[in-house]
Amino acid sequence: MNGSTVLLIAHAGSALVCLGLGALVLLRKRKGDAAHRRAGWCWVAGMTFVATSSFAIRDIRDGRLSLLHVLSAITLVSLVLGIRAARRHDLRGHRSNMRNSWFGLAGAFLGAVAVPGRDIPVFVVTEPLGALAAAGAVAAVTAVLALTTRLVERRGSGRRGGHRGAAVPEAVG
Repeated sequence: MNGSTVLLIAHAGSALVCLGLGALVLLRKRKGDAAHRRAGWCWVAGMTFVATSSFAIRDIRDGRLSLLHVLSAITLVSLVLGIRAARRHDLRGHRSNMRNSWFGLAGAFLGAVAVPGRDIPVFVVTEPLGALAAAGAVAAVTAVLALTTRLVERRGSGRRGGHRGAAVPEAVG
């Protein structure tokens, strides 16, 4: 296994974990609490790795950058703007940037699995047991992150008041 294969595996694995973790963060009813922030920071770290690592993956256009790399740059900007909006208590801006980043990831996932010649469909067809093991590993990592988030949520549920662990009310529907 060469370095580019390891990078591709790390990139795809991180993207899949971010896909699941991002969905969990987006679907949680409670926002702004410690569990949301911790899961969100894990998601941002993973998305940052996915977006930046994509610049080293240039198989689609024989070593040149492609449209996917433009989307990676947009993702990085969206992450920064989303964090900035959250810090400024701009819930609409935060929600918009983070949701759009997740939807971009979901779109990239569909592109990665729908195109027959891409590495993921080839891997699933040629190594079905390996693909199943990889899917299990991604599911396990996502579950551990989700369970950790739930534990943080339960541990902090008895707290009240205006400290950092308090939930930020949903202002925008």
